[in-house]
Amino acid sequence: MSDIQTKKSAGPWTQSIRLAFYALYGLTLLAAASWLFSNIRQIPADSRAVVLHFGAEQRVAEPGLLLTWPKPIDDVVMVPAPDRVIEHHVTALLRSTDAQHADARGDSSSDALAGSGYLLTGDTAVVQLDISVFYRVISPMDYVLQGEHVIPALDRLVQRAAIAVCASRDLDTILVARPEMVSSDLNVAQQRERLRADVQHNIEQNLQRLTQSGSSLGITLERVTVQSTLPTPTVTAFNAVLTASQQASQAIATANTDASVIRQKSTQLADQLRQTAQAQARENVAKAQSDTAMVNRLARSPNDPDLLARVYRERIAAILAQAASVITVAPQDDANMILQAAGQKEPSKP
Repeated sequence: MSDIQTKKSAGPWTQSIRLAFYALYGLTLLAAASWLFSNIRQIPADSRAVVLHFGAEQRVAEPGLLLTWPKPIDDVVMVPAPDRVIEHHVTALLRSTDAQHADARGDSSSDALAGSGYLLTGDTAVVQLDISVFYRVISPMDYVLQGEHVIPALDRLVQRAAIAVCASRDLDTILVARPEMVSSDLNVAQQRERLRADVQHNIEQNLQRLTQSGSSLGITLERVTVQSTLPTPTVTAFNAVLTASQQASQAIATANTDASVIRQKSTQLADQLRQTAQAQARENVAKAQSDTAMVNRLARSPNDPDLLARVYRERIAAILAQAASVITVAPQDDANMILQAAGQKEPSKP
């Protein structure tokens, strides 16, 4: 009877407060359960989990189901598995964005941007190296403790190795094959591999020094790729030189071809002129021999009166035919005989 009276005496506010309390209690239990099981997770096959108990190293969990206390008691950090190779492109060696914008504007007044992305070689030249490193995580604890400092430290180690390697080589050794000529050296691949191996060896030595000093990054290098290039203005200049060399070679080849054609035509013309001159010379000699044949006969037979008389008779008629008149004088007397030429009037006598 008293319970019935108590229920009747409970007002709507009391019932509302009681329902709110039960709802809050349930939500609290649900939140507590969610918090309690928040660190229960599945570790992927290509990862491992480092469990930190109140920030201190506790254990490394392999792939599978992970059971651990929730935060902030235990903190779980996922790291790559030891057989997983991670690639990192070192952008610190490349030309900065501000420097690229300055190059596009043609602004070279800033000394701070002038050397961005360039490395000095042993022969005081400049070169650019594009390097990518491939590494594995071998010490998860060290890797987690270093945290966000791993990549910046790796970038600095790569920069240091690149500077040291470039300073110990000249430009042609770094580039291996010069851009203005095609290299036929059989040791080109070996030289490139030696450059890459020297960079990798220098980085590995620096990683070992960090490990010996107690500042291990928890990683090991698998391989390093190195691509050497010249600065863009230098490449443009080399391309201009290469183009000019090709144009000069083409002009020389064209000139040689034209010279060969001209020489061939000149030889043909000279042969033709020589043959013509020889033919004309033979004709002139033959004509001269024909014209002097009688003189030569007279010279060979000076005492032949019949030959001289015959020649006289053959030649005198042609000579007299060309004269307007002929006066003959006999050596024995003073009589004159006048022969009138054909077609001429007889001259009057005095």
